[in-house]
Amino acid sequence: MNKQLNGLPIVILVRPQMGENIGAVARAMSNFGLKELRIAEPRDGWPNPKALEMAAGAESIIQNAVVYENFQAAMADVQLAFATTARPRNTDKRVMEPAAAMAEIRAHCDAGLNVALVFGPERSGLANDDITLCDTLVSIPTAPENSSLNIAQSAVLIGYEWFRASGDAPQLSREAPDPAPMEDWHGLFVQMEGYLDAVDYFRVEARKPVMWTNLQHMLLRARWNPQQVRTFRGMLRSVWERGANKG
Repeated sequence: MNKQLNGLPIVILVRPQMGENIGAVARAMSNFGLKELRIAEPRDGWPNPKALEMAAGAESIIQNAVVYENFQAAMADVQLAFATTARPRNTDKRVMEPAAAMAEIRAHCDAGLNVALVFGPERSGLANDDITLCDTLVSIPTAPENSSLNIAQSAVLIGYEWFRASGDAPQLSREAPDPAPMEDWHGLFVQMEGYLDAVDYFRVEARKPVMWTNLQHMLLRARWNPQQVRTFRGMLRSVWERGANKG
């Protein structure tokens, strides 16, 4: 697993729409000491000269940014992800305000975990499928009349709270193994969905998206380590094979 840069959270932009906003996010990152930028499915392709124009003082962040074909690929080595959203969806995900979230993230980073700060596209924000892959929602309090923030504005506010987070953040216990990265969870979910589809678990196709999302949420909340994920996959495989042999 690739450990993130200098114990800092990774910034992931999901389907950003404007190069200018990508550049402004990079500038905010530079202002507050963040360095690693990942971009999933940029609408206008990459590289984008408009991003570089807006990244005053943060040109190296733009030049070193890595583009991914989708959000899932950008999350492969991430162990914990905090998604920024103005309006928490109908979900049982934990919701935190920026200051508390950044203090916790600093503790996780100090403990050596790969943590991501996730920002959605300008027009619509993160989709429910994106949020499913994240552990915690970070909601910036705003006036109800206009709760939507541009991703560059969100990056400034989140970056500021990250910078303010005390270096005296509580140390996490190192007794437990590190959480599994998302690529491990993806393997489990592909295997599990295949088994459930094969036995017609979801029954009504229209209900599957909600049921499947809830199952993923339930499992992700456990924050299993890699060995626990492998053990669960082995159990599923054994149950499946025994059932197939009986059939």
